[in-house]
Amino acid sequence: MAVSLKESTTDSGVVDTTNLFKPIHLKQLPHLTQYVSSNIQTHPNPLDHDPNFHTDQAFYVSQSDVVLRQIAYDLSGTFATSSPLCAYHRAGPRNQVFFHPSEVRAAIVTCGGLCPGLNTVIRELVVRLWDLYGVRQIFGITAGYRGFYWREPVELNPKLVDDWHKRGGTVLETSRGGFDLNKIVDSIENRRFNQVYIIGGDGTMRGAVKIFDEIRHRKLNVAVVGIPKTVDNDVGIIDRSFGFQTAVEMAQQAISAAHVEAVSAVNGIGLVKLMGRSTGHIALYATLSSRDVDCCLIPEIDFFLEGKGGLFEFLDKRLKENGHAVLVVAEGAGQDIIPRTDLQKQEKDESGNPVFLDVGVWLKSELNKWWAREHPDELFTVKYIDPTYMIRAVAANATDNLYCTLLAHSAIHGIMAGYTGFVAGLINGNYAYIPLEDVASAKNPVNTKDHKWSWVRSVTNQPDFVRS
Repeated sequence: MAVSLKESTTDSGVVDTTNLFKPIHLKQLPHLTQYVSSNIQTHPNPLDHDPNFHTDQAFYVSQSDVVLRQIAYDLSGTFATSSPLCAYHRAGPRNQVFFHPSEVRAAIVTCGGLCPGLNTVIRELVVRLWDLYGVRQIFGITAGYRGFYWREPVELNPKLVDDWHKRGGTVLETSRGGFDLNKIVDSIENRRFNQVYIIGGDGTMRGAVKIFDEIRHRKLNVAVVGIPKTVDNDVGIIDRSFGFQTAVEMAQQAISAAHVEAVSAVNGIGLVKLMGRSTGHIALYATLSSRDVDCCLIPEIDFFLEGKGGLFEFLDKRLKENGHAVLVVAEGAGQDIIPRTDLQKQEKDESGNPVFLDVGVWLKSELNKWWAREHPDELFTVKYIDPTYMIRAVAANATDNLYCTLLAHSAIHGIMAGYTGFVAGLINGNYAYIPLEDVASAKNPVNTKDHKWSWVRSVTNQPDFVRS
């Protein structure tokens, strides 16, 4: 809610912010008691008896503890602020739980592509369910969503998962597709799972919404929580998705290699393709971090090759000035200008996403043709590096490992408190519970009008690709 300084100034000249943060709209979370017909008993939190915790009155999170989605405001009223202000329930343990540990049957599933930190989340879910809440029936669903009805679940325990956080990939295995709603929920019901932890990206979260809706329709005493995973950082609302910082760190290594190749050649160009189907966050952050990049191309920005203000003109100038250039491109960039057949336009992957053509291979080809046409008698080299699978497959770095740990703990606390249909995520540095449906529908594109993109252009001095 925007407040004008003039309207909010008292007689003494002090800005009155009494009503600045009103009203606040608290996003309500689904709870098992809202649709399960049988009486659900509550129990004291087992943490009361854990000597590692001092569970005094201030230890437990209450209903009044919230996290604001927006924390920066314009007091002048010059720029509009969304109204009402939005807040989410703060994550953390509650003093009462709605599951008796002996009755919990937890299922954990990983879906979609690989991402650094998957095994850390799995490990922490298992270890903390076991150690903090005394849960002994914990199962891993293998091969993604299809694993609910396609394979027998794997029983998990702390000893089995002890070193999983040191490994890349997912020990539970994953897959795309295989989403059959009735078969999945039938399996959850038949196997008597009453806690379901779903780890995946935006497509996986949309599937989780459908699973939650069907469970609620059947009035099953089953709680569902999503833990968002995407290397691209394209999940909305939350500060970032786990694995992203590891991906940026690994991307810098690829950029450094491309830079070495470029400076070691006559008129050398190092071309690096990074992940980012719909958003260019990895390319953006890696560019800002490395300082070796001359041009960064992302899906949110249209670009063109030929003519004044185009990519070729810019690279020609760079090569004349420096003798080399480094070009970073996100995989989703330029898809609208890459020639493709009608059949290629119709192609979809197992998750229903359009199949992208390789912008890196296309750019390399176009660069070589351009140079041969414009500078036929001069040396020229393009070294193309695609580190996609190297980045996806590594274990999480220290920052992501900690983040994965706290996400898993937050998910457990929320589900034990009877919440369902929610996501555990970081908002403005605080862990919160967000309705699953909100996260599944939210996007996180790069804002090309904010400071970060301006920093990219100031670091690279690349054109804005606006045709004159």
